[in-house]
Amino acid sequence: MLGNGEVIGKLETSWDELLDHGDEPFDISFPPICGVHLSLTLKAAVVHACDNQVDALLDSIIECEIARNTDAGHAQFALYVTSEAVSHLNDAIEHFQLVLDQCPVGHPDHAAILTNLAWARLQGYIDKDLHDIDSTTSLFREALALRPQGHPDHPSSLYHLTSALTWRHNKEPAAVYIHESAQLYCELLPLCPEGIYLRSIAAGANGVDYVICACNNLPTDASDEGIHLRRIVLDICPLGHQHRSRALDKLARAVRARFDRHGTIDDLDECIQHRREAVSLCPEGHSGRDTYLNNLAVSLWSRFNHQRKSYDLNEAISLYEEALRLRPVGHKSRDTSLDNLGGALRARFNQRSDVDDLDRAINLRRKALTLRPPGNPSRDKTLNNLALALQTRYIKSDASEDLDEAIDLYRESLRLRPHGHPRRHTALLNLSSALCSRFTQTQKDEDVKEAIRLCQESLEVLPSLHPDRCFSYGWLQKAYLSRYRVQRKSADLSLAVENFRLASRHPTQGFPGRIKEAISWAREAEVHQHESALEAYQLCLELFDNHVMTRSSIISRREAATAFWGAQSLPVDAASCAIRNNDLQRAVELAEQGRGQQWSLASRIRTPLDDIKSASIPLADKLSEISKHLSNAQGTAGSADRAAADRAAVRYRKLTEQWEAVVAEIRDLKGFSRFLLPPSYKDLQAAARHGPVIILIASQYSCGAIIVPTKLKEDFATAIQHTARMRPEEPRKKLRVLLRIVWDEIMLPIVNILQHDLKLRHRSRIWLCPTAAFTSVPLHAANPFRMKADRSGPEPCLEDIYICSYTPTLSALIRSRQTVKTHVTSSFAVIGQSQPGAGQGRVLPAVDSELELVHELVPSNVKFTHLSGDEATQAGALETLQQNTWVHLACHGKQDHEQPYNSCFAMRDKPLTLLDIMENNSPEAEFAFLSACHTAVGDEETPDEVIHLAAGLQFSGFKSVIGTLWVVNDALAKHIVEAFYEKMFEDLEDGGVMDCTKAAWALNNAADAVKKKKKVPLEQRIVFVHIGV
Repeated sequence: MLGNGEVIGKLETSWDELLDHGDEPFDISFPPICGVHLSLTLKAAVVHACDNQVDALLDSIIECEIARNTDAGHAQFALYVTSEAVSHLNDAIEHFQLVLDQCPVGHPDHAAILTNLAWARLQGYIDKDLHDIDSTTSLFREALALRPQGHPDHPSSLYHLTSALTWRHNKEPAAVYIHESAQLYCELLPLCPEGIYLRSIAAGANGVDYVICACNNLPTDASDEGIHLRRIVLDICPLGHQHRSRALDKLARAVRARFDRHGTIDDLDECIQHRREAVSLCPEGHSGRDTYLNNLAVSLWSRFNHQRKSYDLNEAISLYEEALRLRPVGHKSRDTSLDNLGGALRARFNQRSDVDDLDRAINLRRKALTLRPPGNPSRDKTLNNLALALQTRYIKSDASEDLDEAIDLYRESLRLRPHGHPRRHTALLNLSSALCSRFTQTQKDEDVKEAIRLCQESLEVLPSLHPDRCFSYGWLQKAYLSRYRVQRKSADLSLAVENFRLASRHPTQGFPGRIKEAISWAREAEVHQHESALEAYQLCLELFDNHVMTRSSIISRREAATAFWGAQSLPVDAASCAIRNNDLQRAVELAEQGRGQQWSLASRIRTPLDDIKSASIPLADKLSEISKHLSNAQGTAGSADRAAADRAAVRYRKLTEQWEAVVAEIRDLKGFSRFLLPPSYKDLQAAARHGPVIILIASQYSCGAIIVPTKLKEDFATAIQHTARMRPEEPRKKLRVLLRIVWDEIMLPIVNILQHDLKLRHRSRIWLCPTAAFTSVPLHAANPFRMKADRSGPEPCLEDIYICSYTPTLSALIRSRQTVKTHVTSSFAVIGQSQPGAGQGRVLPAVDSELELVHELVPSNVKFTHLSGDEATQAGALETLQQNTWVHLACHGKQDHEQPYNSCFAMRDKPLTLLDIMENNSPEAEFAFLSACHTAVGDEETPDEVIHLAAGLQFSGFKSVIGTLWVVNDALAKHIVEAFYEKMFEDLEDGGVMDCTKAAWALNNAADAVKKKKKVPLEQRIVFVHIGV
């Protein structure tokens, strides 16, 4: 009979027994092989030759010859298998070759005939009785080509070819053979369900397990082909497979190596994902757990260095600690754990400045060095790492002995990394940095010359897009700058600036590293008055925008924005730089781009798409869909489950990339070239359509023509606290003095320009857009508190001359104006909570009466909603904010200075936070009056972001908002509230409509009214401010 080259059993029977079955097929069973029960279905018939069937008879004779030679070949092959006599193998091959020669082209059994011959030849190769493997492999390939996908024998032909390739690899270990075997097994295994014979032999030690182990023993290959092979190996190691953890680690190594070359964060994220799974497959007690813990920690530490997410560093330290516990004294890998943990602790010292971390890092690395004596292949790494820790301590403590020891260690490490060593560039850079530090101390020219030479050599060995080139540029600029400070040669300053430029623009380095370089560039350019300062500032803001956009939650964006030393004042310093360069329009653009960044980023995914739909409905719909997914994904990366958080962060970044791709397509449309780009000066001029906007720039480098007392902000805080202990009738002398300073030194020069240069009419509206220290100063309340020269009355204050409003940014004002509806059905809601939940504040007895007062003043024809008491919960308040166009809110307000997104209104069950409000989109909303404390107070760490409750309501959709700068006395607030709404609604009885754009005018009149009645003290009259249209 024709087979596939394997003897699975013998059948002895007579012709009569075969013919007794007639025309019906019958089964023959064989003993089990490898636990699989085999059977064969046969059908016997007698063929009679006729005169007119000569051709058929001839064919039958040929078939009989093929069958006899095939059976003879199998018989000889069976004898060879049992006796190992080469003569039987040669006879078998001779018979199988004869069959192949007899077989006509197109014969239905041609593939089986090829397989019989190839299998016999392969067995001879395995047993070293034959040496020609190439022709054998070719026969298997021919057979496979005759059995394409879908053919019932396609799986067996795949197996036969893999067998030939793996045996060849076994004897001639070339990667090409094992690569192809892995690809074939990836195709074969899904075609072999559990329980069949082919599965049992394919999955055995000489089958797929051999291929997996051979692939896992290959060196790390970061090419696309190498990574593709690792993915194939992982595919043939399903969950539960004994080699899956190692296959995961090998794939992780390959993508990590590609990250090291190209700096693509997706590769590092994938590496971490695979290593997390590998750790999960090695529970407590597993012999390889320490290795997989260490490898995961290494990847997390790399991502921390790339993106500066502190939770990555903290997790890495925790994993390193566990790995070290699993590697006690005497363990072969203890030196690695000591060294790695020391590195992570040094990194944490750089973050937190805890000297204990640094001292422990040095101690651990000294121990590691003793375990890596001369001759140890890893000694160069530990020498370098110990030197890094010592150099860090030198920078902290200025102990020259630490620096000298570091230089000696760096030199020894460099000697152990000759030309061609993959880590030579790091030794060059680190020695260069230490020599720069010593040059600063000793001013020996040979040190800085060597430092420059070492950096230049590192650039020569690194490819143009290698991420570490950023560090080479960074240390090179430090060397040139160090020499410039001593020798004052302008060429050195120019070279330093050029390397600043290259470092901060290097495309494959992470944003944190580039931002750090750009900030240093801006600061040094300011110090040395270099013309590149403005370029550096512009790049800083651009990089910040890109970096913060990668964070998936609002809170993590703020953390990213505050993580860089010296970054808080960048927007105003950039604007100041532009002013000093006589580029006032650019100053406005930079101030706008850098300020309110959090609001701008959050608002991008809420961009109205009506205009885009007029140009391209598909693009508008696509952007809308991705924006929804982005909005839903915000915050999901904050999970306590780090693996889940990683997956969420990767998903968010992928969505961001899709979003940016669609935005790029939209910018190609006619008329949309600046879609969602930072607004130009021409765009920003729209904010001044109804009155001028005054931007006050308070930079460390200049305040323009304005001189601001350095303690003005703190003095106001002290004065307001002082008034809280005073009776209402007592004069507020200190507060009046401060408001006079604001008038004389800040607002009077501005008013003079508005009146005399711009000819702005009396009682016109103006908008104040303060920055930095100005954000905490009540500019609207500027007052000379002096009598006129002729004693005819008091000199006018700012609010006597103009109607003042505030705006966090010009873009916020423009957005609010663009969304104001001319015809909208108004609804008014009051939300009050006089008895907030536990821990949220004291009882406010005047709240309920304030709500009743507002109800009486709201026109009777306006739909009115009252929410208070037990109904004024967090969820109830959110729903009411979303369903009503006008809202008055009376309750406790709290500004969280450490985490402003946790600023909140106190409700019955739990606080209504700023984050809740921002996520509560209310596009139809118009006006909100926040009769609560601290609702318009900014953030200490990012004052230019103006992150407070009033700005949050404006972001969520309210076009016009009244907030408070400090504590509100709820008993006195009702006087302002009453006067405000009386003015706001005074003409509605004549058929007018509620108009939120009148709020600033009404608040101005209300403050004037209560001042005349002398019922409310000064600090309570000026506590309310208007924000928006």
